[in-house]
Amino acid sequence: MPTYQYRCKNCGNELEIVQKISENSLTLCPKCETESFERVISASGGFVLKGSGFYKTDYGNSKPAPAAAPAAPSPCSTGACSGGSCPMAK
Repeated sequence: MPTYQYRCKNCGNELEIVQKISENSLTLCPKCETESFERVISASGGFVLKGSGFYKTDYGNSKPAPAAAPAAPSPCSTGACSGGSCPMAK
C-alpha cells in the first residue's frame, strides 16, 4: 500500500498515511477538525521493492567482475618501435 502525505490548509498539520489506492482521500484534519486536509504530491515518497523476484534483491548484490590484467610490456626495449612498426613483433 502506498504512503500519502497530507497537509491541512487551515493549521498546517502534516501527516503521512498508508492507504489503499482505491480509498478516497482524507479531507478532515485530525488536529483542527476542519475540512481543509488535502493530499500533497511530494518527491520524498520512494518506491520500495519488497520480497524476492526483483533485480535489486536477486541480482543487484552480485560481486563486480575482476579487473583486467595489466598489459604486457613491449618486447622491444630499444625504442625502435615508436613509429608503429616493431621488428620484434613479427
